[in-house]
Amino acid sequence: MPITDWPCDDRPREKLLNGGAASLSDAELLAIFLRTGIKGFTAVDLARNLLSEFGGLGALLRADQSRFCQAKGMGVAKFAQIQASLEISRRYLHEQLQQNDSLTNPQQTRHYLHCKLRHYTYEVFACLFLDNRHRVICYEELFRGTIDGASVHPREVVKRALQHNAAALIFAHNHPSGVVEPSQADRAITDQLKSALALVDIRVLDHFIIGEGEPTSLAERGMI
Repeated sequence: MPITDWPCDDRPREKLLNGGAASLSDAELLAIFLRTGIKGFTAVDLARNLLSEFGGLGALLRADQSRFCQAKGMGVAKFAQIQASLEISRRYLHEQLQQNDSLTNPQQTRHYLHCKLRHYTYEVFACLFLDNRHRVICYEELFRGTIDGASVHPREVVKRALQHNAAALIFAHNHPSGVVEPSQADRAITDQLKSALALVDIRVLDHFIIGEGEPTSLAERGMI
């Protein structure tokens, strides 16, 4: 049965308009994005199949072009749309951070960093550079590594912080495995960076570990 023959309250688009986007399942949100199904499958059916095939929404959104286009009903145009929508989300969150008088919303910071780093299949170490009122100066990805690690050089971090005239920093890096527990190496490099930056009166406010689910804050764990 085509979606147009479903009761109004069950149609994804009408459900979103009446109850808000949060009321929709992953499959229903994806169906709105897909717009149409394929022969024998409604957009919702197709969305459910895709989520099952990829193992969830996150894996689907992180898939590279080759893997994405192998899926039934997908192609280059849909891949481009997905990538564009992800980039819009990242830019929106970055705009929100920059527009605030100061960085006082930890949840917003989490969302932004998660959006920036979660899709990488290799480890990336990034910094948010802040002024003395904790307003965002810029975001930079400083070091890239492999699937299980990235070399972080405190001297380079200090150098970039001074170039930006930053008064405080927030670090973040992803764990491609999805595990958000900080390792001993994570704690050790955080301590090294904190000590190096303290020599030039720059504070370290937090270090987020990005993976599946909610990012972990080292500051909230009492590790900074």
